[in-house]
Amino acid sequence: MPTKPALCGSLGADFTVKLTAKGRYAVMAVADLAAQGPNACESLSAIGARQAISVTFLEQLFGKLRRAGLVDSVRGAQGGYSLSRPATSISLDAVIHAVDASAKAHGCTPEAKTACTGGTDRCLTHDLWGALESHIEGFLASITVQDVVDGRLPLVATGLEAAE
Repeated sequence: MPTKPALCGSLGADFTVKLTAKGRYAVMAVADLAAQGPNACESLSAIGARQAISVTFLEQLFGKLRRAGLVDSVRGAQGGYSLSRPATSISLDAVIHAVDASAKAHGCTPEAKTACTGGTDRCLTHDLWGALESHIEGFLASITVQDVVDGRLPLVATGLEAAE
């Protein structure tokens, strides 16, 4: 009996789209900073206390966010971090990519020496997961940090509307 091609990375029924902790926490922290007001300057300890994120982890994230030009650091007793531009002009994908993260639906990676199946062939659903990753990237690019703060998130069509 022939074997069926494996799903990308054998994700199978327990398939999940993965976003790293770096990506999730960076979005949480930047949204928290934006929620404090347009000219807010916040310490990492204040952000960490509100979002339950360790200061050590925030230091790593904010170093990358600063190098990406998304936040500015302010030295001194009243120092901390502020957004480098309005929250309406910072997309979620910019935040996620700034900390070297991405949403991943493939079980394989482009750098792998073997394909999804462990051999030289890609799995049957490889292009499906690639398309899903592209849709997720587009979704994240369409939402700004201010949208998150204001709770303005797009509704996802579920197909249930036609039944109503």
